[in-house]
Amino acid sequence: MAEPTETRPRRRPGADGAEAPEASPALVVAWSAEEPQRIGEAALPTAARTVLGRGDASSGEHLLFGPLRPGPPLPASPLQSPAISRRQLVVTARGDHLAIERVGKLELSVNGRRVDAATVRVGDVVALEDEIVLLCAARSPAALRGGQRPPFGFGEPDPLGIVGESPVAWRTRDAIAFAARRRGHVLVVGPSGAGKELAARGIHALSRRAGPFVARNAATVPAGLVDAELFGNAKNFPNPGMRERAGLFGEADGGTLFLDEIGELPEGLQAHLLRVLDDGEYHRLGEDRARRTDVRVVAATNRPPSALKHDLLARFANTLEMPGFEDRVDDIPVIARAKLRALADGDAELRSRFFEDGEARIASDLVCALLSHRYSANARELENLLLLAMSTSPGAVIARTPAVEARLRPAARSAELTREMIEDALARASGNASRAWQLLGLSSRDALKRAMKKHGIRARGRDGAAGDD
Repeated sequence: MAEPTETRPRRRPGADGAEAPEASPALVVAWSAEEPQRIGEAALPTAARTVLGRGDASSGEHLLFGPLRPGPPLPASPLQSPAISRRQLVVTARGDHLAIERVGKLELSVNGRRVDAATVRVGDVVALEDEIVLLCAARSPAALRGGQRPPFGFGEPDPLGIVGESPVAWRTRDAIAFAARRRGHVLVVGPSGAGKELAARGIHALSRRAGPFVARNAATVPAGLVDAELFGNAKNFPNPGMRERAGLFGEADGGTLFLDEIGELPEGLQAHLLRVLDDGEYHRLGEDRARRTDVRVVAATNRPPSALKHDLLARFANTLEMPGFEDRVDDIPVIARAKLRALADGDAELRSRFFEDGEARIASDLVCALLSHRYSANARELENLLLLAMSTSPGAVIARTPAVEARLRPAARSAELTREMIEDALARASGNASRAWQLLGLSSRDALKRAMKKHGIRARGRDGAAGDD
C-alpha cells in the first residue's frame, strides 16, 4: 500500500465543538554541541520537501526551529552550527511520520543505527554524529496559539517549579490551574517521581486559600494513632502531661492538607476521613464537642483511583493526572538541563568541571540513552542517573559511563513487537492498554497504539489509550 501523502493535518472536533488540527510529527532539539541554548526548540516539517541544515530563512526551504509555547509566536530560524551542511537532511512529512534522507556530510543515525534514509515516527531519536540530537515528537502549533506569553523563560522552571515545553506539560499546567480554582478536594494520580507534590503545591499556590500548606505521607501514619495524627488530642489526653495537639486538619485550617500516598492507607483507616471530607467536622481525642475546619484535601497516589475505598474516592470532586516521562519524552532534555543546573548551584566543583557559559557539557550518546530509557521513577530516576554519570565520568564531559550503562533499560520499539507479544501483554493487563504498553517496555501509549493498529488489534474495555479514536 502506498504511503499517505497528505498536505494538510487531519482534523477532529475540539472541546468546544470546533475542529482543531491534530498534532503532527515534529523535530525537537534534544542536544546541540554548538547551540545548547536551543534545547527544546521544535520545527514542523511540511509535506513539501524541506531542508534541515545550516542557513538563513530567506531561502524558504530550510526547517525553522523555534520555541513553541502559548502566546504570540516567537522567532524561529535554521540551525547555525558550522559543522552541519547547508543541506544536511531532506525532510518530508507524510501523515503520521517523517521521511528523512541524508544529503550532507555528517553521518545520520536513527535510534542508534547508522542509515542514509529512514522513516521516523514519534519517539524516534535522530542524531547527526556528535553535532546534534533530535527527537521526533508530536506538535500542534494551533493548540498553543493565543493567550499571554508565559512569565518565565523557555525551558526554565515555571513559578510552580514545573519544567517542560511539550503539549502534555502545558495541558498539565492548565489542569492544575483549573483544579486550583474549584472548591472540591483533589486526587492527584501518577507514577513515582512525576511531580504529584509539585501539583499539590501548585493547586494551593493558585487557589484563594490564605492558610498554610501542610504535607504528610499517609503511608507513615501508624494505624493506632491515625485519629491523633489527623484530628489531634486535648491536653492531658490520653495520659497526664500530654500536650495539646491540633492534628493535621487543625494545622491546615484555612489552607491545604496534602496527603501523599493515600492509596497505601488501609481501607479501615481510609474510613476515618469520610466525615471530615464531607463537611469539615471532626473530634479531637479527649473532647466531646465537635470542631470544624476549612481545609481542602489534595491527596496523591501512584495506584489507580479504583484502588481507593469507593466512598473515599467519591469525596474527591476533581482528579488530576500527572504524566510520567513516557508521555512527555520530549521534555526530558529540558528537565535534565534544569536538574544539572540545580545540582551545580552552590557546588563550585561541579560547576567548574562540567559547565561552560552556564551550560553543562554532556555527551550526545548519554542524551540519546536518556531519551530511550524506560523510567520507573521519572524525575527522581533521571536525577540519579545524572549524578551517577557525573560521579563516574573521567573527564570534563558528563559521559555515558559503564556504571550508567548498567542502569539503563532501553524502551522496546513498536516495530519489533509481534501480534502474540501484544496480545499476551494485553491479557496480563486484563485488557488495560495503559498498563500493557508498560509491560511491553514501550516508550509511550502511542507506540502501543501504532503496534496494535499494524496488527489489527482493537483495545478492549473503556481504556482508549491505545484504541481507535
